[in-house]
Amino acid sequence: MKRHVQGPEPQTGVGIVAPYDFARDRELWRWVPPTVSLFIARTGGSPEGDNLDSVSALNRPATVRRPTREVCAVGAEVVIYACTACSFVGGTLGEAALRQAMLDAGAPRALTTSGAAVSALRTVKAQRVAVVHPYERPVGNRLRDYLCTAGFDVVACTPLGIPVRDVLSAGYAEVAELIRAGDRPDADAIFVSCTALPTYDLIAPLEAELGKPIVTANQATVWAALHALDLNATGPDQTLLNL
Repeated sequence: MKRHVQGPEPQTGVGIVAPYDFARDRELWRWVPPTVSLFIARTGGSPEGDNLDSVSALNRPATVRRPTREVCAVGAEVVIYACTACSFVGGTLGEAALRQAMLDAGAPRALTTSGAAVSALRTVKAQRVAVVHPYERPVGNRLRDYLCTAGFDVVACTPLGIPVRDVLSAGYAEVAELIRAGDRPDADAIFVSCTALPTYDLIAPLEAELGKPIVTANQATVWAALHALDLNATGPDQTLLNL
């Protein structure tokens, strides 16, 4: 007797252009429903230098063109540059230039993590935002400026307090303490910047503990990319995903 073997579900492709040192692939996948595939391509490396030099080099439009073409070649229907600092460090004009470069390289739709974060904070109706991040001061100042330009009142901008080179090894304990330390009573939402920080399992319990929405870079990245395709991200009891 012949058995009918069901084929794989049709997939919707989402293109992720990630920095050369991105290491949170598995975390991004946790927000993705079974009918979506992530196609991830990385940028080339950046020259040696301080934090501002490094992210500024990755803010150049030429950086995203080759990886955008790669994810589009396998069927990405939307492409997002998954680096917060690399997309906000040039301000709103720099962020727009990155999106245009991805469109010019063939992306049907183009987004960035910093743009996604702004959309997510607006969706949770944030006005006064406590920001936590792992950057050196000059980059943290650029983040504050970017969010203020977008219309938010940044009530605090708290760094992680470890060398930038150690961010890739940061775990849940360090990130949870950063979020708690960075919260302020007058903040109506918290934004956790940087796609290098793991946050998936922290969001819901810390929202319950602190009593306010928490938007994180990786969460906003996947949420915005799927939202552009009229699809929903998956995450247990996360405020952003239930709006």
